[in-house]
Amino acid sequence: MQSYMNHNSFGCFVLMLVIYALVMVPEVDPEHALMIEENYPNPMLIDPKRDRFPCCIVWSPLPVLSWFIPFIGHIGICREDGVILDFAGPNFVSVDNFTFGAPTRYFQCCCLSPYSAEPTGEYVKNHDESGSDVDTWESAIRKSIQEFQHQSYSIFTCNCHSFVANGLNRLGFQAGGWNVVNLAIFIYLKGRWVNKTAMVKTYLPPLVVLGFGLIFGGGTFLTYLLIFMFVLIGWFLLGTYCFKKLIHV
Repeated sequence: MQSYMNHNSFGCFVLMLVIYALVMVPEVDPEHALMIEENYPNPMLIDPKRDRFPCCIVWSPLPVLSWFIPFIGHIGICREDGVILDFAGPNFVSVDNFTFGAPTRYFQCCCLSPYSAEPTGEYVKNHDESGSDVDTWESAIRKSIQEFQHQSYSIFTCNCHSFVANGLNRLGFQAGGWNVVNLAIFIYLKGRWVNKTAMVKTYLPPLVVLGFGLIFGGGTFLTYLLIFMFVLIGWFLLGTYCFKKLIHV
């Protein structure tokens, strides 16, 4: 009876967390979510309804895997016209069909003036300071597509993050040096939510899985979850920083 009461109490606690996720997530300013701040001249409009994110990195949660580790997801990079490109399988870069549904987060790397072909914003500022010879946005992405159209896909060694990191390195975005680890951290911390629904879509499934796991599995579930996270994250850390040729970028 005591065990049942404990599980019942914990179930109520998890339910409260789910309700909090649905109701208390902060409001996203529509103007803030749909365009870059006005301090950039002639900002490029972002249109989530049409899945158009000009010069952006975009992210969405993965089925099942993101339910257990919510900061792991699928990532893509967008052309100047906002069309999403993502490395979706062996020798295949998907165009305008984001593999795991509409993006929930995005980060706009630069914006283009409608009166000029020259990009502006943080992307260009970093290039000007470095003085390096870098590709234009479109040419860099085109080269990455050509390279990854001849790459085998593996979630462990050559995945969607590899493709986007490759493009950002060609662009010299923030001085380059991008890999699957710092890119995942960057989009998780710097990415903007498309809207409130996107936040719920990202965090509600992990809360539900965690709640049911703890109710029915207790400490055993939590132990196996932590082991799984440790092994998966450890693999990418070792493959990125210790065995640098193991994970393709």
